Amino acid sequence: MARHVLSKDRFEYDLFLSHASEDKDEVARPLAICLQEIGLRVWYDEFEFRIGDRIITKLNRGINASRFGILILSKSFVDVAKQWTKYELETLESLYVTENRVMFPILHNISVKEIRAFRASLANIYARSTATHTLEEIATEIYEVIAEIDLDEMGSGIA
Repeated sequence: MARHVLSKDRFEYDLFLSHASEDKDEVARPLAICLQEIGLRVWYDEFEFRIGDRIITKLNRGINASRFGILILSKSFVDVAKQWTKYELETLESLYVTENRVMFPILHNISVKEIRAFRASLANIYARSTATHTLEEIATEIYEVIAEIDLDEMGSGIA
């Protein structure tokens, strides 16, 4: 069954990349670069923020201008003191429910059991792990899933 996703023409970005700052060097930045290199438009904080920007305004704009969300889930991401990751997660979850936007969870140094304890609904979305897949493999799979959704949209007449 095809997933209904809003037309790609409506969006400036293919993906909004949500991550904890502690995961920036090891996972977030390299993944964002991989995704860009294979032709996807990625909203990633280091690519978008400029001195003087209002953070919440930029985050809202980035999330709303993105077709899909990537969540790099780690122990740092699920830290209850992390307000930005919590905000991004709640916003992406809302769009997942209300607009059927697809989320791509990536587990980094965290187990499905730990994710389930943090947010059971996230454990119900099939994820990839950096323990078993390279960032290049994950980026390629995300690209392939998006390409399939685009083909489904074209075949069903959804524009």
